[in-house]
Amino acid sequence: MTYQQALEKINSRLLFGMQPGLERIRALLRQLGEPQNTMKFVHVCGTNGKGTLCTLTASVLQQCGYKTGKNISPYVLNFRERFQINGQMITEEELAQEMDILWPSVERLDAQGVSVSEFELVTAIAFHWFAQNHCDIAVMEVGMGGLHDATNVIPTPEAVAMMSISLDHTAWLGDTVEQIAREKSGVIKEGGRVVLYPEQAPGVQAIMEEACQERGAELIIPDMDRVELLSESLDGTSLRAGGLELHTPFLGRHQVKNAATALALAETLRARGWNIPDRALAEGFAQAFIPARMEILSRRPLCLLDGGHNPGCAAVLKDALERFVPGRRVAIVGMLADKDSAAALELVGPLFQRVIAVTPDNPRALAAQELAKTASRFCPHAQAAESCAQALDLAFADLRPEDALIVCGSFYLAGEIRDMLAERLK
Repeated sequence: MTYQQALEKINSRLLFGMQPGLERIRALLRQLGEPQNTMKFVHVCGTNGKGTLCTLTASVLQQCGYKTGKNISPYVLNFRERFQINGQMITEEELAQEMDILWPSVERLDAQGVSVSEFELVTAIAFHWFAQNHCDIAVMEVGMGGLHDATNVIPTPEAVAMMSISLDHTAWLGDTVEQIAREKSGVIKEGGRVVLYPEQAPGVQAIMEEACQERGAELIIPDMDRVELLSESLDGTSLRAGGLELHTPFLGRHQVKNAATALALAETLRARGWNIPDRALAEGFAQAFIPARMEILSRRPLCLLDGGHNPGCAAVLKDALERFVPGRRVAIVGMLADKDSAAALELVGPLFQRVIAVTPDNPRALAAQELAKTASRFCPHAQAAESCAQALDLAFADLRPEDALIVCGSFYLAGEIRDMLAERLK
């Protein structure tokens, strides 16, 4: 099949929605020869910071000379971002070939009444492609939750990174951080190793300690006294850990904790026998990149693109805007209906002199009119646009060189608008 046909078939599985449980992904992987059992993994779980930790860790392992797979969700600009080896996305031809192999198994399971979801299919593609390419190690990002997430079919990983846990997907995971933490602790396996993001919400650490004790797993919590913030700006964060100076292009005070978690994870892998010299740590940190994570597309006017999509991400954006982006700020905002748009806008809305709401190109999108109505509670000048193109017209109509344009609220919006925005900024 062609690449476009492969995408259509993958997207056709969206009609089955999100289906917690591992029986379908296990059935599919059995048909493929259990590729997930042929390699080593780092499993990355949590609410916020998963993408950053995946990127830092994969970048470091690549710098060490290991053939490193990375599987992330969601993608920002291109569906193929979900599958990467040594920083290179799967090619269109390779993805089409993978679907030629996997699709007959999906159809056989359909005939048996086993309906594989889109995320389960994507996860199976990642396992199969990494195995076919003989990756030394793969960094896998949990999609949602933990215990019932499709990625949790892997054997005991080299390490689990449990990132910051906060309220998200509450309809599925629970409406307290403790309930969510319990679900996410389901990725901890017998005899495993867990690196826990430091200074979690009350109750989270206790749940992780309990889960590790039950399963004979080692719990590692980074020592923040070892990590010193040297400087931060829109260009990223510089820090010192022990005698090692590091720079990450990622922005926000939480990046010190992200970096500390990545360092503790690297030390855990070292203890497992992985060769990770300090040079590779520094190079891996410096070269890590994620589009639409506090990404600067222009300096004058300042244009900042951020795909963060929940209140935790909004708090980080608020902090960055207050410290590094003075003056008049205009926002283009788009969010999904299953996100807490009111909580996010309560944080960042008052910082904007104007909010332009759009409907992201996604079946779960929140309508622009409804988003604008919510935004108007926190910013008096809020309006809805019919499209990203119109939103850009409205934003640039009175945008001065000294102003800032902030595009935020969803990775789906970021992917849709990024090229259009870059063209406007020429």
